[in-house]
Amino acid sequence: MEKIASFTVNHLTLEPGVYVSRKDKRDGVTVTTFDLRMTAPNREPVMNTAEMHTIEHLGATFLRNDSQWKESIVYFGPMGCRTGFYLVMFGDLTSAQIAPLVRKMFEFIARYEGEIPGAAPRDCGNCLDQNLPMANWLAARYLKNTLDNIDEAHLKYPD
Repeated sequence: MEKIASFTVNHLTLEPGVYVSRKDKRDGVTVTTFDLRMTAPNREPVMNTAEMHTIEHLGATFLRNDSQWKESIVYFGPMGCRTGFYLVMFGDLTSAQIAPLVRKMFEFIARYEGEIPGAAPRDCGNCLDQNLPMANWLAARYLKNTLDNIDEAHLKYPD
């Protein structure tokens, strides 16, 4: 079998950032998948499922309510390795184009207080696995360490 694209990235040198993971084209439509890498793979602790679940709920809610981008959102969800999230969008997009959106989303998550959207038994299959304080902390860390001063090196996968 061929190795899939995400397994060809050198995870030994990958740093947190906002990367284009892949672009898929079909019937004239381009779908861009972004790698929102929050921790350095294999060098920093991974995130726990509760805080990732909370970030997923808050991030998906924010994205699908953003007046500029909501019609472009296909999916936002966690990576299995628990080092970040995938954001899938309609359009032939670049990391630089969506970095402001990602920044706004993580600002929203970092300061969010109150009930987590969709975290009720009727709405979610694992509603008790949530951790808002840790989600706030991780979002603030990603903002401070990566998104506040993002540069070209953190917008394109390293070779």
